[in-house]
Amino acid sequence: MEHIRFVGLDIHKQRISVAVAESGRSGSVEYLGEIANDADAISKLCDRLRRSSKRLTFCYEAGPCGYGVHRQLTSLGHRCDVVAPSLDSEEARRSGEDEPPRRHHARPPQSGRRVDARVGARSDHEAMRDLVRLRSVVRQVVTRARQHLQGFLLRHGRKHERGTAWRMAYRRWLSTLAFEHPAQQIAFQDYVDAVMDAERRLQQVEEQILSLLPEWNQRPVVDALQAMRGIALINAVVLVADVGDFTRFSNPRQLMAYFGWSLASNRVARPSGAAASPRPATPMPGSALVEGAWAYRMRPRIGRHKVDRIEALPKVVRDIGWKAQVRLCTRYRRLSARGENANVVVAAIAREMVGFIWSIACTVQSAPKAA
Repeated sequence: MEHIRFVGLDIHKQRISVAVAESGRSGSVEYLGEIANDADAISKLCDRLRRSSKRLTFCYEAGPCGYGVHRQLTSLGHRCDVVAPSLDSEEARRSGEDEPPRRHHARPPQSGRRVDARVGARSDHEAMRDLVRLRSVVRQVVTRARQHLQGFLLRHGRKHERGTAWRMAYRRWLSTLAFEHPAQQIAFQDYVDAVMDAERRLQQVEEQILSLLPEWNQRPVVDALQAMRGIALINAVVLVADVGDFTRFSNPRQLMAYFGWSLASNRVARPSGAAASPRPATPMPGSALVEGAWAYRMRPRIGRHKVDRIEALPKVVRDIGWKAQVRLCTRYRRLSARGENANVVVAAIAREMVGFIWSIACTVQSAPKAA
C-alpha cells in the first residue's frame, strides 16, 4: 500500500501554518509550525517533507491570496487541492469539528469534499473573472455616489416627483437645481461630478469586457445563456466568469446551493417548518439573477432584440430558453396571486432560473468541440 503524507495549509498574507498527517492514521494531526509565504520557503518545505519517499498531497482553503501556492506545488509534481471555503466549513460543522483549518485540511480527504474547480493554470478565464470583479467594485462606487447625492438633496428638501431616478428626465431636473449659498452649490456640483465620473468609469470597464469577449474561450456559453429571458450580455459574462465549468455540478440543485438559492433558503419553495439557510447568495451572480428574475413578471414573448441575439444558437438551447419563459412567467403570476411579497417571488424565480442556466451551460460545455 502506498504511503501518502497529507499536508494541510492555512495561508495568510505573510505566513503559512502547516500540519501533517500520515495515510492510514486515524489519530492526531501533527502541527509543524509556520513558514514564510514565499516561493523559497514553500520549496524548502516540500524538500523536507518528501525525504521519507512518501507522496505528498497538499490541501488548503481558497482565500484572498489566490492560487499561487497551488500553481507552485503542482509545478513541483505534488497534488494540491484547493477547497471551496463555504463547502468546507459546512463539512466541519456537520462533523462537529472545532479546529484550525490547517489541521482540518491535513486529515485524509473525505469523499464528500468538493474542490474548487476554478483552480488551474493562469488562463483567459481567470483574467476575465478579475475584470468582472472590477466591474462589481465600480458598480458599488456608482451606487454610493448616487446615494450621497440623493442624501444631500433630501437634506435640502429637493425631491423629484415624477419618473424614475437616474433616467433622462431626472438628469435634466438635476441640471436645473441651484442653491443660495456658494458652499452648498459647490458641494452639490461635486456630488454630481462624482456620479458622472463613476458612471463613466463603469462604462469603460464594460467596454473593455465586450472588447475582450470574442477572444474568451467561454464565449459560446455566454452567447447561449442569453437565450434566457432577463439575462443580457453583461449578466451572462458575470455568471460564466464566476462559475467557469458548469459540468462540475452533477445536478442543478448543486449549482443553486453554490449561488445561495438552495431549497432551505427559499421561503416559497421550502417545506413548512424547514429552517432557512444562513449562507447568502454569491454576491455578483446573485445580483445578476435577481435583476433577471424581474423580467418574468411579463407574459412570455421573445422580443425583436432577443430574436436577433439567439437566432444563431442551437435549437436545443432556444427550446430550453422558451421552456424557462413559459414556466417562470406562469410561476411568477401564481405566486403574486397568492399575495406573496414581490421580493420573495423574485427570489423563488431566481432560484428556478439557475436550473435552466445549468441545463443550457452543460449542453454547450459538454458538446463535442469542432475540429
